[in-house]
Amino acid sequence: MSKLTLTLSLVKFSHSVFALPFALMGAWLAAGGPPANRVLGLIVVAAVAARTAAMAFNRVVDRDIDALNPRTAGREIPSGRLGLGYAKALTAGSIALFVGAAFALNPLAGWLSFPVLGVLLGYSFVKRFSAAVHFVLGLALGLAPLGAWIAVRGNFEGDLVPILTLFLTVWTWVAGFDLIYACQDADFDRGRGLHSVPAKIGIANSLRLSRLLHLVTVATLVFLGVRTDLGWVWWCAAGAAAALLAWEQSLVRADDLSRVNVAFFTVNGWVGIALFAGLAVDMAVFSSGQVA
Repeated sequence: MSKLTLTLSLVKFSHSVFALPFALMGAWLAAGGPPANRVLGLIVVAAVAARTAAMAFNRVVDRDIDALNPRTAGREIPSGRLGLGYAKALTAGSIALFVGAAFALNPLAGWLSFPVLGVLLGYSFVKRFSAAVHFVLGLALGLAPLGAWIAVRGNFEGDLVPILTLFLTVWTWVAGFDLIYACQDADFDRGRGLHSVPAKIGIANSLRLSRLLHLVTVATLVFLGVRTDLGWVWWCAAGAAAALLAWEQSLVRADDLSRVNVAFFTVNGWVGIALFAGLAVDMAVFSSGQVA
């Protein structure tokens, strides 16, 4: 494998579809449609750079834990396919790119990039002391639409209810699917003294909590559509997302986690894409969803 291929694998670059569509949704809501090309380009750069920094940093911090876990021992750093120094340099470069893009957008976005980095990088340490790790991950990805709003507007003025609703959508959606993914490591985490909800309350109860969180996700999609007067295209997209979440939940059971990867990677990738496409097309067709 080439170093580029290994790097993309290290940071799971394809998983950018988890956060990027919601950053774009935040930008569309803030601008009342497509933002200016320069702003849009910088938002994409900032979102990808932030996620790359967070993932590379996580792999650096967790390298010893990954080496002990049979599920993760083959990752790039524990297996020796990428060096630790390279991963640290990638992290530093991505941080610099994120901060630079944020300041290029506007001063408020630039200064807020530092506390955002605190959340993104701090997530990697949470499982060492708190089972709230899944909710911190939800917070980290939920900052994407909020950041895009600031990138477009440069202030906190106007009606913030829609963008805060979208933040809640992402937060509950991510925490819900991360609970499913973490069920794979419940025994390992418990044995190593690491904290997670599955290690604390068991797999069955964690799956129930995940379903509850995804019900809240669907409720926020309904509220967002009503609050911003979106049309039938949005409702079709929201319905598709709800169906995908229901399918995701049906793929896993407490006694059968064999399809976790399908639930986590395939289904969740389509959720964000469907919602962004629905919002963008709906706003283009109906000129609705504009936020004062």
